[in-house]
Amino acid sequence: QVQLVESGGGSVQAGGSLRLSCAASGRSFSRHVMGWFRQAPGKEREFVGSITWSGGSTAYADSVKGRFTISRDNVKNTVYLQMNSLKPEDTGVYYCAAEMYYRGVDMRGDYWGQGTQVTVFS
Repeated sequence: QVQLVESGGGSVQAGGSLRLSCAASGRSFSRHVMGWFRQAPGKEREFVGSITWSGGSTAYADSVKGRFTISRDNVKNTVYLQMNSLKPEDTGVYYCAAEMYYRGVDMRGDYWGQGTQVTVFS
């Protein structure tokens, strides 16, 4: 079992930056693939990025490539999402997810956090 708690959301002007954190508890965090999803109002949840247990491989949705960076610290049991050059269309609830097997952009997520709101205004 992995429990996930996100933090770091907020409101930011377009062009600005935010860093989301996801703190994980559970004995096997370092063995899990971690990722981020988001859900905009009235839309389905969509994949944002994922990272392997070692941090050696990452995958991103085309809409965030070059702007967002996912990283992890297995000592602190935390995964991060650095978001730069934010756009109003990045607005939504951001969820942290974990699963056992790396699927790149096809991540499904077996464990989920409660989400943190990100609002980007123009």
